[in-house]
Amino acid sequence: MTEPLHNADDLPNPGPIGPTAIEPITPETVVEYIDGLAAFLGGAANVIMQLSLRPVGRGVLESTVDSGKVTLHPIKRLRTTLTYLAVALMGSEQERATYRDAVNESHRPVRSTSASPVKYNAFDPTLQLWVAACLYWGIDDLYTRMHGPMDPDAAEALYQYSARLGTTLQMQPEMWPANRAEFQRYWDENLPKRGIEPALRDYFDDLIDLKMLPRPIQFVFARLQRFFVTGLLPPHLRDEMRMTWTNDDQRRFDRLLRAISAVHTRLPRQARMFPFNAYMFDVRRRIRLGKPLV
Repeated sequence: MTEPLHNADDLPNPGPIGPTAIEPITPETVVEYIDGLAAFLGGAANVIMQLSLRPVGRGVLESTVDSGKVTLHPIKRLRTTLTYLAVALMGSEQERATYRDAVNESHRPVRSTSASPVKYNAFDPTLQLWVAACLYWGIDDLYTRMHGPMDPDAAEALYQYSARLGTTLQMQPEMWPANRAEFQRYWDENLPKRGIEPALRDYFDDLIDLKMLPRPIQFVFARLQRFFVTGLLPPHLRDEMRMTWTNDDQRRFDRLLRAISAVHTRLPRQARMFPFNAYMFDVRRRIRLGKPLV
């Protein structure tokens, strides 16, 4: 039994902790641990963490696949990203394999050239390990912030299951750290090495401020999104993004998360799962009709 990834004394505990039974997690029962709201609250901060590994960031900056660029097709990019998460966590083995083939096709051109400052390849399993680690960390982080620390056995079961975030693509199962304690060592060793280069900072600022969306949406949501991104980023990445964060900001952030959680946990499960359940329905429809998946 390992220690949780977070210090529970520093985190709000507004509601029920969640599942405690030691049972294998399945695509049907993983819904107990994830919710759709977390994808909206933590998505941009998690993208910044993923791209703070320079080869991953350069792969996005230099990509020639215009159809997958959030700056050009923000709604489509949101759909494909959240559909990947839905399929990885909730899909059958056949659905995962089908979606892997579709993602592989879009990833095929994503590789460095002689002009690239670092070498990268979208099929590199070590890069996929970092992306999967960020995704898992984000799930655990927001769950803990909103609901309090998970039962240790349930937390370990969710961690083992979350290898699917990488193995749905090319990451081999043995690359996933053996348990949460090993993951913590991997995280503590690698996170301090990540950084934000100037070109990425500009890209992230536009992403955070929703510059790819109509001005009315920017006006309503950009300031709130910047607040959440700043609050969820690890401190050294926050500093490299030239963001400021005070103790008063932290208290406001914690109060806001408690309020959101108090409302969200009382919603019906189908409402809590949105948009993951909607994207899972959509990808199954697309598979059945032979429509493009990404």
